[in-house]
Amino acid sequence: MDAQKTPGHPSSGGGGSASPTLWLTLATLVVVSDQLIKWLILGHYRLGDVTRVTGFFNIVRAHNTGAAFSFLASAGGWQRWLLAGVALAVAIFIVWMLRAHPRQKLFALSLSLILGGAVGNLIDRVVHGYVVDFLDFHWNWLAPMFRSGHFPAFNLADSAITAGAIGLILDELRRVRRS
Repeated sequence: MDAQKTPGHPSSGGGGSASPTLWLTLATLVVVSDQLIKWLILGHYRLGDVTRVTGFFNIVRAHNTGAAFSFLASAGGWQRWLLAGVALAVAIFIVWMLRAHPRQKLFALSLSLILGGAVGNLIDRVVHGYVVDFLDFHWNWLAPMFRSGHFPAFNLADSAITAGAIGLILDELRRVRRS
């Protein structure tokens, strides 16, 4: 028996002719781009190196053994496999969701960005034991929250995950608004 069809809801089928292949290809492009940039950073920067780009942005080489904002970074090593397992489970769930709802464009786009980011960071975690971060934004107004006003360094995979999360929120707001 089919779930109730609500416009804009993932189970409604949506419009258009997008296929899971499109969304998995986008996720793959995120992974490849993320890994290529990280390969360049690892090849040209030593840990802690900084290149000033603007007054508020640097390219750096940082390693994060934890999750977002270095959560669990000093946990002793077990977090590597826990976080890798969580990322793998999320990736499997997202692939299933993309196959079930490929025509929900914003929903599928958002999931594919999250999938690409999760797999990009999963590769780092398994291969290196840490995630390679390289984007460093800093402003004086951040100083009360972050050391010297530097937002924690992040990478393309993190950016894709964040954009995907924002997309999911927007998709849900659109769905609720139509109801």
